[in-house]
Amino acid sequence: MKTALITGITGQDGKYLAKFLIEKGYRIIGMVRSTGEINYTGFDYLDITNQVIFENCDLHDLTQIISLFKKYQPDEVYNLAAQSSVGQSFSQPIGTIQFNIISVLNLLEAIKIIGYPTRFYQASSSEMYGKVSSLPINENTPMHPLSPYAVSKASAHWITTNYREAYRLYNCCGVLFNHESFLRKPSFFVKKVILGAIDIKYRNNEKLFVGNINLKRDFGFAPKYVEAMWLMMQQDKPADYLICSGESVSLKFIIEYIFDRLGLSMQCVEVLPSLLRPTEIEDIYGDNTKAKSELGWDYHYRFSDVLDILLQEELKFQKLIDK
Repeated sequence: MKTALITGITGQDGKYLAKFLIEKGYRIIGMVRSTGEINYTGFDYLDITNQVIFENCDLHDLTQIISLFKKYQPDEVYNLAAQSSVGQSFSQPIGTIQFNIISVLNLLEAIKIIGYPTRFYQASSSEMYGKVSSLPINENTPMHPLSPYAVSKASAHWITTNYREAYRLYNCCGVLFNHESFLRKPSFFVKKVILGAIDIKYRNNEKLFVGNINLKRDFGFAPKYVEAMWLMMQQDKPADYLICSGESVSLKFIIEYIFDRLGLSMQCVEVLPSLLRPTEIEDIYGDNTKAKSELGWDYHYRFSDVLDILLQEELKFQKLIDK
């Protein structure tokens, strides 16, 4: 039995990755913050709560990390922990950059110090590329981050690469583009749109408030993206991969699609200046050729298919349609 240690396990990706690895026969150690109680709702939803060993750990404390690594001797570490809100990073740049960089350094230092043959996965982000001169993005596209979050992720990405090259650690970075699921937090755009549309349809809310909806993003389906994380960790040599759908859709399209499915009018949508960000990526999508050819990753979803899945799952969960 292999042991996988997952940081950020309480997030969307952490839960789906835990379920995927449990089905592969792994023992799962979930690192959670030392403060606050764990919300088990998502784990219960996936029916894995009793199959995860939860451990409190402050990722700013190297000694705590080393202690846990010695206790469990993980074969694989998946670092999914981060302050992951782009919008929040503008209001809290110092905290975002400190956590997203120092946590990675501590994890890598722990692996280096202990000397176990632990494989390390770093959750990188398409936001690192920011302002690009040509699309699609590939693994060789230069980075030009446009937010404190993107800066922190780019730094963590290169730190992971440096430890791979300088200390010969098995480190790989998965550059995931936007990916959605039922377990997404309500603050993220797609989940916000689905919940907002349901509230307008069934609970007499009048408006959905949004920012710039002319932006375009490469969206995918989270349960398939965590599969790619695992595939990266099974290769003979570590490398970095873009995990994406290969096409971009506008935020306006997402609203129109969900509203059309629920028979709603776009007159219920209102743009609020307070929701506009100082800088934005206008359009971004990636090239997943390397992941498909080297990892054998099979991805075929159109985002309209994903939206149908998410809407139906949300309606069933809220008992607004028959199962």
